[in-house]
Amino acid sequence: MAKNRSELVSEVAEKTDLTQKQVSDVLDGVFESFSEVVKNGDKLTIPGWLSVERTERAARKGRNPRSGEEIQIPAGYSVKLSAGSKLKAAAGSPKK
Repeated sequence: MAKNRSELVSEVAEKTDLTQKQVSDVLDGVFESFSEVVKNGDKLTIPGWLSVERTERAARKGRNPRSGEEIQIPAGYSVKLSAGSKLKAAAGSPKK
């Protein structure tokens, strides 16, 4: 079952004896920090859980799906999230 932010906040609040407002504020701070790391081109690593980094995309040719005409896509940035060993282990292996 997918969880949204409010369900996550509620669950963490129950597990930590913090208020939902406190948990929400902490999440806001975490995501602000992620944004700053990406904006500065740095890499954030939380060992065992995940890493977040900005990656560069080179300029490339593409095709307009509506007209079929070739277009030039400018260089830009993207974000790469990588799962750590604990997160991968939580996913488990496929059932046979």
